[in-house]
Amino acid sequence: MDDQDRIVVGVDGSPSSRQALRWAARQAALTGGTVPALTSSLGWLPPSSGDEEALEARAREDLTPCVEETLGAHPSADVRTKVRYGTPASVLLRAARDASLLVVGSRGLGGFAGLLLGSVAQHCVQHAACPVVVVREDALTGVGEGA
Repeated sequence: MDDQDRIVVGVDGSPSSRQALRWAARQAALTGGTVPALTSSLGWLPPSSGDEEALEARAREDLTPCVEETLGAHPSADVRTKVRYGTPASVLLRAARDASLLVVGSRGLGGFAGLLLGSVAQHCVQHAACPVVVVREDALTGVGEGA
């Protein structure tokens, strides 16, 4: 599968990131693509190598069950979990350089509740080298019910 078949999705465990994951998996099932489901082991300053490994292990412990709970044990698309060190936006932008799409939720676990679009989603929309799909938490509610 070439890079054009990749639909990169950011997953932080928030309801909107789970909706983004569902959307990306459905799209990949339609197009025959793969879904790298990424999370970042948050960090603004380079940690010592031991700290980085611990951060990545913790992030992986959160990401893998989140993906399985969201998509089930046998998703309809090829979904691969990946943890990268860095800030969420930088991790997603690097991963999406040669992707066909970048999919993010509209609101993550951090930030300010009053913002219309989360800071990571906003940064990705402004700086991504590929198209970006921003999925709201309630975006798929009512699908198939005339909505």
